[in-house]
Amino acid sequence: MEVILLERVAKLGQMGETVNVKPGFARNFLLARGKALRATETNKKHFEGQRAQLEARNLERRNEAQAVADKLAGQSFVLIRQSGETGVLYGSVSTRDLAEVVTKEGFSVGRDQFALNQPIKTLGLHTVPVVLHPEVEVSITVNVARSPEEAERQARGESVTEREAFNLDDLGLEVGAALAESGEGDEG
Repeated sequence: MEVILLERVAKLGQMGETVNVKPGFARNFLLARGKALRATETNKKHFEGQRAQLEARNLERRNEAQAVADKLAGQSFVLIRQSGETGVLYGSVSTRDLAEVVTKEGFSVGRDQFALNQPIKTLGLHTVPVVLHPEVEVSITVNVARSPEEAERQARGESVTEREAFNLDDLGLEVGAALAESGEGDEG
């Protein structure tokens, strides 16, 4: 199905281009979200008449997105979650959670603007891209920790999931002492 793009669409084309896409993608995504028009003669004429207004509106949205991106770039957000000893979360951090924490800090970012391919399921610092406009993308850092103190340690670069290294000689003595106390060490 041929469509005329009303705005830039990643990996597809620029505003004003006529592209050929699968019918389902056109109906369910491009047409439904107002990103494209069917490429009929009537729509082509209508688009050419409206092109200047669409480009002006696109430029205005891009400038607004760039202003937010300048403030948001490099920001770090802390999320407190429960996890096991190995650092694997009991739940996960989704785009909804990210949108909530970023909105609490005073930025207006929707959950559909986070380019998170899969949910975050481990403790640590995670870089998440945020697409504010088809032409404006910025990255934020999400610090997932079990407590605020742990988040501060992670921010300094410490690992919170490393276990203490045992000295094997000390461990052997402890096992030997435990066997001697239980009486199993003596066979005779």
